[in-house]
Amino acid sequence: MRRYGWALFLGLAFLFSLVALLPLRLAIDRFGFGAHGLAARDVTGSLWTGALQEAQVGPVPLGDLAARLHILPLFLGRARLSLRSADGSSFEGALVATRHSFGFDEVSARLRVGTWLAPLAVPSLELDEVGALFRSGRCVHAEGRVRATLAGAAGAVALTGQARCDGGALRLPLASPSGAERLDIRLFGDGRYQAEALVRPANPAVAAALVASGLRPVGSGYGLRVDGAF
Repeated sequence: MRRYGWALFLGLAFLFSLVALLPLRLAIDRFGFGAHGLAARDVTGSLWTGALQEAQVGPVPLGDLAARLHILPLFLGRARLSLRSADGSSFEGALVATRHSFGFDEVSARLRVGTWLAPLAVPSLELDEVGALFRSGRCVHAEGRVRATLAGAAGAVALTGQARCDGGALRLPLASPSGAERLDIRLFGDGRYQAEALVRPANPAVAAALVASGLRPVGSGYGLRVDGAF
């Protein structure tokens, strides 16, 4: 009986090693990470230890990342790809996928927004332990803190908020300490996004500058909405 147990152990160890040595590029395609926006100029290494050069999710650059696919969750039908900046400084978190769900987990990062929120001037989003899960295209769980800076006629304003699900979308409702400046970002499971900014200036003289920057009168303030897709 011990002999059969030892043989089973060796067989499982061999299978585990075989899976761990598969190319990382194969895993990114096989488990749908690429279909959900993850791309890189080059992918090297194995599932156990690999690297992504000039990685990005949609239009958002992530830089060079070290990557590892966790083997044990695969036997439960769940893929978890851990990612970390090569220098350990600007990105750390994981992407997760099952047959009917996709998301990210425990992401702490400073993401360069670039022009995808233009004409809104938002240079970056700072994520602190942010996670979200989409099931059948709908957000079913979200958590973590988000920070951003909204630059405009009244100067740069720091905004913060907690990630949450709202109407099937991942919602990032950000506001300044006074509540006079707000930025509401929604990310949908099909790759669409929507951002709405609202500014209520205390100084009426700022209103003309807000209009010149593209905002329009909305209720008691000035607003702008941006729609797009990754």
